Amino acid sequence: MRLLSAAGLTLAVLISAPAFAQDTAPQTGDDDYHTDQAIVVTAPFVRSLDILGNVSVMEGEKLAQDIRGQIGDTLASQPGVSSSSFSPGASRPILRGFSGERAAVLVDGLGAIDASSTSADHAVSIDPLTAERIEILRGPSVLLFSSQAVGGAVNVFDRRIPRGIPEAPLHLDALASYGTAADDKSIGASVDVPLGERFVVHADGNYRDSNNVRVGGLIYAPELRAHLLDLAADANADGDAAEATRLTDAANSRGKVPNSQSTSKSAGVGAAFIDDGGSLGISFGYLEDDYGIPPRADIDEVPTIKARQYRVDLRGEVELGDGLFEKLRVRGAYADYAHTEFDDGEPGTRFTNKGIEARAELAQNDRGGWRGASGIQYSFRDFAAIGDEAFLPANETTRIAAFTLQELERGPVTLEGALRFENSKVTANSIGFDRSFDSFSGAAGLSYQLADGLKASFSVSRSERAPSAEELLSDGPHAATLTYERGNPDFAKETSWGGEASLKFKRDGWSAGITGYASWFDNFIYETDTGLIADDLPLFEFRQNKARTWGFEFEGAAPIAQVGGFHIAADATADMTRAKIVDGPYVPRIPPLRIRGGLEASSERIDARAEVEWTDDQTRIAPFETATKGFTLVNASLTWRPLPDTKNLSLTLAADNIFDVDARRHASFTKDYVPLAGRDIRITARASF
Repeated sequence: MRLLSAAGLTLAVLISAPAFAQDTAPQTGDDDYHTDQAIVVTAPFVRSLDILGNVSVMEGEKLAQDIRGQIGDTLASQPGVSSSSFSPGASRPILRGFSGERAAVLVDGLGAIDASSTSADHAVSIDPLTAERIEILRGPSVLLFSSQAVGGAVNVFDRRIPRGIPEAPLHLDALASYGTAADDKSIGASVDVPLGERFVVHADGNYRDSNNVRVGGLIYAPELRAHLLDLAADANADGDAAEATRLTDAANSRGKVPNSQSTSKSAGVGAAFIDDGGSLGISFGYLEDDYGIPPRADIDEVPTIKARQYRVDLRGEVELGDGLFEKLRVRGAYADYAHTEFDDGEPGTRFTNKGIEARAELAQNDRGGWRGASGIQYSFRDFAAIGDEAFLPANETTRIAAFTLQELERGPVTLEGALRFENSKVTANSIGFDRSFDSFSGAAGLSYQLADGLKASFSVSRSERAPSAEELLSDGPHAATLTYERGNPDFAKETSWGGEASLKFKRDGWSAGITGYASWFDNFIYETDTGLIADDLPLFEFRQNKARTWGFEFEGAAPIAQVGGFHIAADATADMTRAKIVDGPYVPRIPPLRIRGGLEASSERIDARAEVEWTDDQTRIAPFETATKGFTLVNASLTWRPLPDTKNLSLTLAADNIFDVDARRHASFTKDYVPLAGRDIRITARASF
């Protein structure tokens, strides 16, 4: 009943506006309908969010080439971004070393409303094939959306609620690809049809199917492989020759990772009314995932997960004229998510999450260089886990927030500030738990134009984060992480001070930018091994302590030569994060230093690229972790646009991990028995007409 009441209230707010203004957020991509504009759609009411963090965008051909089955793997090449890589079917973005609640995954500013932040084996309920544009926000700029996401946010924009009226009678977007490493086949298409001058309807459908992924070396990392061989020796000593042979064969196995297959399907319809005085749109989406979790040879389980989500979204905008406020934007979403975990085909634990989110923001007119927006946000989550491995009791989480982002430009100086108040309430009636937290967070930044194309920025932030239900209430065996997890219902708020400084240059085809950041935490929540055993599993507890994180991100590009019709350019990126408990161990699963360099030749019809990505060893580890050996990947791609004077049709042939090396992401729970894919030859076709 609470969920229905909240839904009704949100719908009333969203449809009560007297008129609807045309959505003037920039249309993205590189075709005739989704026009390319260099502005961050997440916050179009300011010049740039770079003052309060580091922002990057993926769209068009680049997004099409990088799309993989999971949003984490799609973004893993971006600076400051890694992936949980639990399995090919479950991979969530990791931002500046943070995951789960600390790294939000959004759909047009609202949460994914699934169970992906509860456990690393739960997939994000966003089909990357539906993405038109993805924006990555790192740092305090994420205060626009959450007090929880101290690491940043990934904001995915799809096409389901149209943002413009196509000029043609029908607009088609289509994408298809095939990859050899997992026999990975995907296809997606969407159509937008104008009905008169002010109404447009949308429909899309997407399908992906991949088999067990082939890897470049041994499946098991050295430490786990040695453990399996020890078990095989013990089995042989006990006279169990069959078990010894099975464990030995597993320890020496190469080729394909067992039970790493995945299949996903999604479909959606939407419609929007758009004219000079207003816009209002609605969409309905369905997503279905079916994927395996690669087993360890010493664990007698072969798990699979089947998930589905129904989702309704609303978006509206109201033009308010030339007064203080320029426009009112409203967004709302309701989702019904569920997944069942199977063991050897038998249904086990079932997770459900029914939730609603809504936000409204008033954007200000520019008044002599002063601009910004203020708003309110509401979310409600009704979560339940039912079954033998329900490590979390049924609970409800309600969050109500108010926020503002203001920017003042005075010549070469731009000031930016953000404030957010958020009340979070977590209840679990079955155990009589009810707690509420008030969080106040803020950030202030300054940028200075040092010279033409050269800008320096600095920001400071103070954040408060309420503990999540998982951190407060977990108490049970968690098969995905092979641990018994125990939260602490008495946790205090997590607080932090943070600072960022950046220097960015862009002129005449040259660009470079470096951002350094650091945060000092009180009551930092982390999970650690107690050394005890519960239900035959190692007992891991959530604890609080002081912690510090720091790191940097770098991006640069430089023109080299013009050879015939080809423009030759070089580019490079690098990132690093460190995280440590004060007077204690390193924080677990933090990605190591990574450097990527590329050389690209581009022309009107043909682009060719080669790149090398080097990842360092990770030896700064928590006591219960194993070190991860570094690796070097070599990738190449060739893109052909057969039609002159347009990017509406392109074919890309790419080769990733050309030398078939053994590569493992340290941020992954399963890195010791789920390596990254080996050599993958991939062809991608993209069309937009």
